[in-house]
Amino acid sequence: MKKEILSPMPGTVIKLLVAEGESLVEGQDAVVIESMKMENFIKSPVAGKVAQVLVAPEEKVAARQVLVRLE
Repeated sequence: MKKEILSPMPGTVIKLLVAEGESLVEGQDAVVIESMKMENFIKSPVAGKVAQVLVAPEEKVAARQVLVRLE
């Protein structure tokens, strides 16, 4: 099973709350996305270590786009 944090909606990345190499617990906030003028905190669906952050602040993202890969 791939461990990935996906964007549930299109929007703009406002803030990254994790960095590569950091350990996450299930349900931890990882990325903040602005969509329809609201800030949405995207949580990690599983526990793991951040292998790769694939987005940057101010980047536009699509629904279901991979934001962070975990190992």
